[in-house]
Amino acid sequence: MMKRACVALLALSLAVPLPAAAAESMANGIFLVARRDMRDPNFKEAVVLVTQPQRGGPFGVIINRPLDYQLSEVFPEQEALKNRKDVLYFGGPVAREGLVFLVRVPKPPPRAVPVLQDVYFTSDPDWIEGLLKRPDPTRGLRVYAGYSGWGPGQLQNEISRGDWHVLPADAETIFEKNFSRIWPELIQRATTKHTNTREGGRAGGRKSGFFPSPDLTL
Repeated sequence: MMKRACVALLALSLAVPLPAAAAESMANGIFLVARRDMRDPNFKEAVVLVTQPQRGGPFGVIINRPLDYQLSEVFPEQEALKNRKDVLYFGGPVAREGLVFLVRVPKPPPRAVPVLQDVYFTSDPDWIEGLLKRPDPTRGLRVYAGYSGWGPGQLQNEISRGDWHVLPADAETIFEKNFSRIWPELIQRATTKHTNTREGGRAGGRKSGFFPSPDLTL
């Protein structure tokens, strides 16, 4: 079951194990924060963690949309998950039947796609099974059904027409913040930054703002 579940991420990137320094230098994650008037129901009030792997287009997962499935139901064979309330998250509208694993660990796991410092997507089923057998199986782990992906130039066009705010991503928001607070706090931060930037531009100050990382080719 675990090997079949990893198909979604395997289809995204043929990632190979990376030295820690190389993985860290390739980390380029950002947050896409849906604007208040987002029309696509898949992304209304969504915050999407997005990265650009070595191969393929940008992809990521919605980090603030839990589903009504506990991980103990998804992985019934894992004893350490029983009697826990950890849930599966909706990662996006692509490959909804597959699972995507996001982990926060000191060293890159096998088949890792670097996202942030110490944060990776991984598609190695044996490594994930090892995590799920720990006394605290979901520490530094999020599991998503499906993912969000874009073709060449598609995401840049969405940003240019104003569908998204772009903010720096951080691990604390992903793994520690209550999901219900993520979009309200980030949309407030994004709109405040936008207002201050616009006013600064009118006053003759240097324009600034949040844009995708130079390493993220959209």
